[in-house]
Amino acid sequence: MIRITKIFTFETAHVLYNYDGKCKNMHGHSYKLFVTVKGKPINDLENPKNGMVVDFGDIKAIVKSEIVDVWDHAVMINALSPHKELGEGLENHGHKVIYCTFQPTCENMLYAIASKIKSRLPEGISLAYLKLHETENSYGEWFAEDNQ
Repeated sequence: MIRITKIFTFETAHVLYNYDGKCKNMHGHSYKLFVTVKGKPINDLENPKNGMVVDFGDIKAIVKSEIVDVWDHAVMINALSPHKELGEGLENHGHKVIYCTFQPTCENMLYAIASKIKSRLPEGISLAYLKLHETENSYGEWFAEDNQ
């Protein structure tokens, strides 16, 4: 079994409802996402992907369409909280808003990312690990073995 990792960056703002610190105010982060998948390298001389677990370009296409292109330069709002009104006001002024059914913390974003990526992976390839940097020195991790 081999693990391969592709790294992505995106800019996203969020606001945490009822939080008791600075993050109760809307603010943004330069997120850095590490996506690790695992599988067995293809062993077929006639296959153009011979020797690969999966083409890095295929991972890029999945993560860009599911996460980066959707979340980049958007504001994440907990739609189950009174912040939904804040999001609607922002949308009315032309801003890109992502309504979550969770508090948009790094931890909960990892669960959402895992769910979105896992549903799109090719047969025989599994999501092994995610790391999401919210800042240069603060990040969360998701491990497949902890989420069976």
